[in-house]
Amino acid sequence: MTQTNMQSTDSSLIRHEPGVPVIRNINWAGMYALYMKEVRRFMKVQLQTVWAPALTTLLFLVIFTVALGRGGLEVMGVPFADFVAPGLIIMGMIQNSFQNSTSALLAAKVGGTIVDYLMPPLSSGELLLALIASSVTRSVFVGAAIWGAMLFWPGVHVMPHHLWAVIFFGLAGSAMLASLGILTAIWAEKFDHAAAVGNFLVAPLSLLSGTFYSMDHVSPIFRAISHANPFFYAISGFRYGFLAEADSPILIGILVMIGLNVALAGVCYVALKQGWKIKA
Repeated sequence: MTQTNMQSTDSSLIRHEPGVPVIRNINWAGMYALYMKEVRRFMKVQLQTVWAPALTTLLFLVIFTVALGRGGLEVMGVPFADFVAPGLIIMGMIQNSFQNSTSALLAAKVGGTIVDYLMPPLSSGELLLALIASSVTRSVFVGAAIWGAMLFWPGVHVMPHHLWAVIFFGLAGSAMLASLGILTAIWAEKFDHAAAVGNFLVAPLSLLSGTFYSMDHVSPIFRAISHANPFFYAISGFRYGFLAEADSPILIGILVMIGLNVALAGVCYVALKQGWKIKA
């Protein structure tokens, strides 16, 4: 064997030596590891992170169906219980997606373990994608738990008519709130700041987004305000998947969801890339 061939062989052996990381393009293994870490984090306390939110959402259904559903009230041509059920499902999903992404990063900042997110060989985009995916996973678990319970609830029909709309708006709405939660965690310096965003921004926007009412039953001014609420398009599109009826054109809802997700993810990416309020 010539000296040139021996050097080529030795170089090849060094590049593929066990224990030496070789990362090309996207670190899929690293993203999956962080994703599973975050999923295991909330699944260890699933009674609090999955089942408790599902129970709280079901209580809304009980209250509204008992108060209004037994009077024969119909909205969009369906019983009120069938109308409100899809909105409750996605409301629970997006709120828990926000809470998951916020708590993950903010707890690391406050506890001084943010280095666990910054030191691994993950780019800002890979870190962002893993955090969003884990939050969306939690929202899917919560939504599935709520939907499963509603299937057995008397007088409520929650079988999808357009499954693609249920999937798209459910995932898009959850991803939107996951990005907002990450941005909140980056900005916040303590848990009170994150709680303020949740209480004074996320909760009001989700409750005043058409979850419990149709745009046909509100004043023009309030209708205009609701159409300026990004949560409205997620809930309206998600409800369309179950009822085949919506308060706004579905195409507009799709474009709004895509635009907001891209914008929020871009802002989060820039903040993580620059280390804004994260890196000393």
